[in-house]
Amino acid sequence: MTESEREVALDEDPFTVHRRLLFGTAYRLLGSVADTEDVLQDTWLAWQKEDRSAVRNPRAYLVRTVTNLALNRLTCARATRESYIGPWLPEPLLTSPDVADDAELADTVSTALLVVLETLAPVERAVFVLREAFAFSHPEIAEILGRPEPTVRQIAHRARKHVDDRRPRYDADSVRHHEVTARFRAACAGGDLNVVMELLAPDVVAWSDGGGKVTAARRPLYGTDHVARWLLGVLAKPESAGAALESATINAEPGLLITLGGQTIGTVSLGVSDGLVRHVRLQLNPDKLRGVNLP
Repeated sequence: MTESEREVALDEDPFTVHRRLLFGTAYRLLGSVADTEDVLQDTWLAWQKEDRSAVRNPRAYLVRTVTNLALNRLTCARATRESYIGPWLPEPLLTSPDVADDAELADTVSTALLVVLETLAPVERAVFVLREAFAFSHPEIAEILGRPEPTVRQIAHRARKHVDDRRPRYDADSVRHHEVTARFRAACAGGDLNVVMELLAPDVVAWSDGGGKVTAARRPLYGTDHVARWLLGVLAKPESAGAALESATINAEPGLLITLGGQTIGTVSLGVSDGLVRHVRLQLNPDKLRGVNLP
């Protein structure tokens, strides 16, 4: 927020002013739109009960509250995810063009990075998100988490190295990403197996998250032929009759919505490198599509 925006916002409620920051923090920590909204509701309730005259820095107070509530929820969620049926993918989120245009901010909300963040310990994830996504200083993060600053610095270094070692490298060219996604959409919609295979890298990997609620592959799929035939098979199922593929910006990247009767029943996120699709992530779990079905 610029200084002029801060001046305009002086008479507004701090929770409203910083809601985007709070949502972004919680979502990157949890990978769940539903859980994020619950955390924001709990934060708002805590803020309403707080003695405002005793809060010198409302922004810091709200971020600290959101972070700690999200950490509590994340610790519980990790145990649940150990028994999750099939691959676990984060809940997709429709994002506005201004998020996608901010390369650094977009990178921290990408589906691929959220998957990597799942491999971090909760506190490591919190430090990484606060530092890398929102540029909080080490002293600020130490205050938010109630940890010594030297410890926070060590955690930040360890988390950054962990993420760098595991983060897939995709094309930074958004125009090429859009072009590949558009061609992929047309080929899938037309049932053109040959073109789909041409767009897939030889070592392509596909994951589908059905959560046991709908039919989905319970293990990753590997290889051009296997992935292409499976994708077209999903779209050819009787329950998919009448479904359409629509272009959308999902987690700040070009993606596809699978819609049926005006409702989104799935999303497709593509990892593109050297003009080929290296990774395909399908979110099919109806319980995890809130972020793409919100008005």
